[in-house]
Amino acid sequence: MIEKIKALLQEVEAFRAETHEQVEAFRVRMLSKKGIIPSLFQDFKGVDPALRKEVGQHLNDLKDRATEKVNQIKDLLDQASGPKDGQEHPDLSMPADFAPLGSRHPISITRNRINGIFERIGFVVSEGPEMEDDWHNFSALNFPEEHPARDMQDTFFFGKNPDLALRTHTSSVQVRVMESQKPPIRTISPGRVFRNEAISARAHCIFHQVEGLYIDKGVSFADMRQTLLYFAREMFGEKTQIRLRPSFFPFTEPSAEMDVSCNICGGPGCPICKYSGWIEVMGCGMVDPNVLKNCGIDPEVYSGYAFGMGIERIAMNIFQVRDLRMYFENDLRFLRQFKSAL
Repeated sequence: MIEKIKALLQEVEAFRAETHEQVEAFRVRMLSKKGIIPSLFQDFKGVDPALRKEVGQHLNDLKDRATEKVNQIKDLLDQASGPKDGQEHPDLSMPADFAPLGSRHPISITRNRINGIFERIGFVVSEGPEMEDDWHNFSALNFPEEHPARDMQDTFFFGKNPDLALRTHTSSVQVRVMESQKPPIRTISPGRVFRNEAISARAHCIFHQVEGLYIDKGVSFADMRQTLLYFAREMFGEKTQIRLRPSFFPFTEPSAEMDVSCNICGGPGCPICKYSGWIEVMGCGMVDPNVLKNCGIDPEVYSGYAFGMGIERIAMNIFQVRDLRMYFENDLRFLRQFKSAL
């Protein structure tokens, strides 16, 4: 029996095939249930016990080599015949397919654009704490105690401490800058602010602002207007127009609201601008002399202007988002839309 096994092993080693059909015929003849090798395992039961170990070893080697030979020739034929099912082999010289990159939040995109516009004309970015004391958040900005202007901003106070609250505007950062630096001062203060307001499509208790401040000798209202016109055209397009409407803020005098021409309809009116042709984007004005005094700056020598805008409102205008709440829900279906806006 050993001689028969050795003869079959030589046949296996010499086997060659040019088609998958030839390989399959060889496999059936040698390895199928009724094939030659399984029949030898049946005959193995009658082998002399003294020879079983040697015969069994040769028989197992034959089976392993026949199986290996069939798989080897199949692989060679597969490679020679090209890709299956119309699929191409991967190009190993191509760059690796890394995990997809995320996208910036639309608030971050808008804030970075605003910062970039003002940085190009000499403004520097200043930051401050989100938890503020009464002096920096109110009193230094011409909000005396019991002043009705304090009612304009519903504040989140900490417990029963009336002197500590979440800041209601980033004007508090401007106070800290005026206290620590001497004019000329040209700074913008982006950041998150908090007001105790009901959450809706057009309002939220958390939102983001960018406030600007310029103080120097001889600064005028005309300087402010030209700066804001430059900003509007850089942000919304070179054909953008602005208008200033009289308003009131405790820390500026005179004060104004600034509107920009609607870049959606171009003037005739649409739902975005409430059919007026204008969109309100910020408040502004000349810094009140009392604010300069509170911060140790002589109002007889220096003057300045300040402005502040809500980043969400600017982003709504740019990206035409109708509901503020979408900015805070972290819905990936919404955020993935801004990959191309980086």
